[in-house]
Amino acid sequence: MAADKDDSGTSPGTSGRCMFTLDEYNTAARSVVEPSVWDYIDGGSGDESTLRESLAGFRRYRLRPRVLVDVSRCDTRTTLLGSPVALPIAVAPTGFHGLVTPEGEVACARAAGQAGALMVVSTFATRRLEDVALVARGPLWMQLYVFRDRTVSEDLVIRAEEAGYRALVVTVDAPVRGRRVRDLRNAFALPAGLAPANFPDIRADGSPAELAAVMARRIDPAFTWDDLAWLRSLTRLPIVLKGVLTAEDAARAAELGVAAVVVSNHGGRQLDGAVTALDALPEVVRAVAGRCEVLIDGGIRRGTDVLIALALGARAVLVGRPVLWGLAVSGTEGARNVLSILGAELETAMALCGRTALTSVDASLLHPALHPPLIRNPANASPVSGDSAVADAW
Repeated sequence: MAADKDDSGTSPGTSGRCMFTLDEYNTAARSVVEPSVWDYIDGGSGDESTLRESLAGFRRYRLRPRVLVDVSRCDTRTTLLGSPVALPIAVAPTGFHGLVTPEGEVACARAAGQAGALMVVSTFATRRLEDVALVARGPLWMQLYVFRDRTVSEDLVIRAEEAGYRALVVTVDAPVRGRRVRDLRNAFALPAGLAPANFPDIRADGSPAELAAVMARRIDPAFTWDDLAWLRSLTRLPIVLKGVLTAEDAARAAELGVAAVVVSNHGGRQLDGAVTALDALPEVVRAVAGRCEVLIDGGIRRGTDVLIALALGARAVLVGRPVLWGLAVSGTEGARNVLSILGAELETAMALCGRTALTSVDASLLHPALHPPLIRNPANASPVSGDSAVADAW
């Protein structure tokens, strides 16, 4: 069951107002966030075509509900790399939470724990990874960019393991920074007093070169598959690769023993024109063939979006921008409510589709005439009785 929702299945109100959808949080957040910060959060790269398609892709799917099933209880619990969670919904790594709430990532960690969700903490958090871990009630993973100075990355890995983080999430789709026109137009820079807390020496220098140029000088564009052995030598933590969009890369990741991949186009902020994560998901699931867990991020705005992703083979989804909207509106409470709304919507959708547990969610939930051949979801195990013939025929 999703945590922290009232008996009606909706989330508690914020600031005297009850919000029922993520779109409402989007509208409320936009009204309180400084415009250049909003563009940094909301924007994508290039013409933002991939950003738009990532949202639109879920609308192309239709669900096939089954009836006369006992749905008096629906179970949204699962595990992610062995860690039990109340929801198949995790907080994606997004940098600089301090832009939208004074408590930064500490507020987000509290929210994730209250909602029963896993949180992935960004390399570029505005609170130290140890401070985030101190308040966390649920599992934490640490997102990692590999720096040109490898000792910086080594130190981060060691600190994360010592602080109790349970996995390393290596972002692999950003060897160089995408051309984000909104940020260029705004000459976006971190405000005075805000910096990546894990690297206090990294700051924008006050010139139009801003943060992007500083990051470009630090992140290693030469990091390759061969370097995964070096990374593995540093830690006992499982390694997750975030930013995989092709069967070829997914298969190679599985062959090299990574624990999970995140199908992601970086929220449409890197390569404009790239395939959406949702469209890439079926080929990635086929390629890994159960050898590692598969997660997805990008465009999740409804509980039915979560259900569609699970039906296509994802074990869980990661949510980025909407959590920031919640933080901007009312800190921990807002972020928790965003996660709780998604959880409540997922539980309702499962009940109305006749699926009482995540193990019964598979490709037979999706209308076959609208989509290319799919496979039964290996991450979520067996289909509902009687549905396997439909799934296998696609």
